[in-house]
Amino acid sequence: MERSGEGKGGSSKAVENTFAKVWGDDHVVALIALKVETSEADTVATEVARFEEVQDVFLVTGDTDIFLKVRFPHYDELKEFVLHRLPAVKGIRETKTLLVVTAYKENGETRRP
Repeated sequence: MERSGEGKGGSSKAVENTFAKVWGDDHVVALIALKVETSEADTVATEVARFEEVQDVFLVTGDTDIFLKVRFPHYDELKEFVLHRLPAVKGIRETKTLLVVTAYKENGETRRP
């Protein structure tokens, strides 16, 4: 799911259906890259940190300004967050959502895939 400016399309229905089938009722973890207005970076980071589903917020260097780690009980809730709640935060110019397929180590604990 990407958002780059106003009026550009989101993900297709076929892609959404596939994600819903793959994740079903399993929790969904995603990393969301944000490009923001430079002068708004601290404000954006503080605002997105207030969302309960956001577990981590990192201000970073490079092509991305802020990375979020989010966790949702269901894919549909991630979709709602990315399409409706996140865009309400002033200063975000672009988002790129990466779904976590397998976590090999999380919160300092090694996991078996």
